[in-house]
Amino acid sequence: MQRREFLVQSGRTAIGFSLLPLVGCVAGKIQPRSTASPLETLIAHLEKQIPMWMEESKVPGLSIAVIKNAQVAWRRGFGVKDSASKEPVDTDTMFEAASMSKPVFAYVVMKLCEKGVLNLDTPLTKYTSESFLENDTRLDLITSRHVLSHTSGFQDWRSEKEPLSIHFTPGEKWLYSGEGYYYLQSVVTHLTGHVNPKDCARYEAGLEVCATDIDAYIKANLFVPFGMNSSGYVWNDTFARRMARPHDPTGKPTDNKKSSPASVARYGSTGALLTTPTDYAKFLIEVIDPRPSDAFRLKRESLKEMLRPHVKLEGRYPSSWALGWQIFHNPGRDFIYHGGDNEGFHCGALASVEGRCGYVVMTNGENGPEVLRRLVTHDLMQRFLAS
Repeated sequence: MQRREFLVQSGRTAIGFSLLPLVGCVAGKIQPRSTASPLETLIAHLEKQIPMWMEESKVPGLSIAVIKNAQVAWRRGFGVKDSASKEPVDTDTMFEAASMSKPVFAYVVMKLCEKGVLNLDTPLTKYTSESFLENDTRLDLITSRHVLSHTSGFQDWRSEKEPLSIHFTPGEKWLYSGEGYYYLQSVVTHLTGHVNPKDCARYEAGLEVCATDIDAYIKANLFVPFGMNSSGYVWNDTFARRMARPHDPTGKPTDNKKSSPASVARYGSTGALLTTPTDYAKFLIEVIDPRPSDAFRLKRESLKEMLRPHVKLEGRYPSSWALGWQIFHNPGRDFIYHGGDNEGFHCGALASVEGRCGYVVMTNGENGPEVLRRLVTHDLMQRFLAS
């Protein structure tokens, strides 16, 4: 199993283990009386616990935004952006969102479907004459819906040992796929943007990818309308001043990747988003408690379709994949979730549509998953999410 696939699997297990008893059991426990709200109690404990968890796990920095009643109710930075410079993390510190990029791209695709530029169930080969894969007629079956629900049949990433291929009939079952998202991103660019053939680079298995304007498109159609002023894809001087630095398992700093237009053309939809928990919370709020539909915001019918379970996942804990989101099915309420795992950056976003609550947390240490696990399994976090 590739490392990325392991992180996806292990992250899902940790979240599922903690949330399953959450809504079904917490309400039935006898809780000590307190004049403080669940959120106030949670914040007081996290202020003490998070620095301890970070120290024990050798995670230098963390930033968190907590959502209550569809508003950012608390946000805080902990630790340092760079263990060498000791510059502190604050709420404006940016992190690699990694695979949390996928729900953002899925939202953009859903809006293109509303506008009639795409159709969720039209084969993507109908939109472009360029063939993403030769000599497999099943390519003509793959739709946006398949890609967004990870049922396209493509593996996560191609390699010299494992060339790009379709592993089953599209829609037949689930297989997490970055390649599928890259394919759909290339179609979106063909329909809405431009390719710069003078700015190209090579990636897995010698794949040549040329720069596009997908960064500008998503900025104009999502980041700016949603007030996400601290989000983007292509590395620049402003981001350089605000970005956290990744760290290895020992807490030693490593170098930022400094994404280019070509690398964003390859990984933008799958894992190249640079943002803050506060900015991502703004996006998350538009998903769980949207303002009226406009040229940029989805209609409620589209959001309902986006969050509808499409394919059941096998495993100990009940969950499904929707369009861009994993859905955890709990006795009391469902939770939408997506994690993100790039080298030296680990993060997660969890929310309840019914409860209009949730959180976004980002770390800059390779041991970040351990802190994320402790956060979501904390009994006060569980009480807050169930309240």
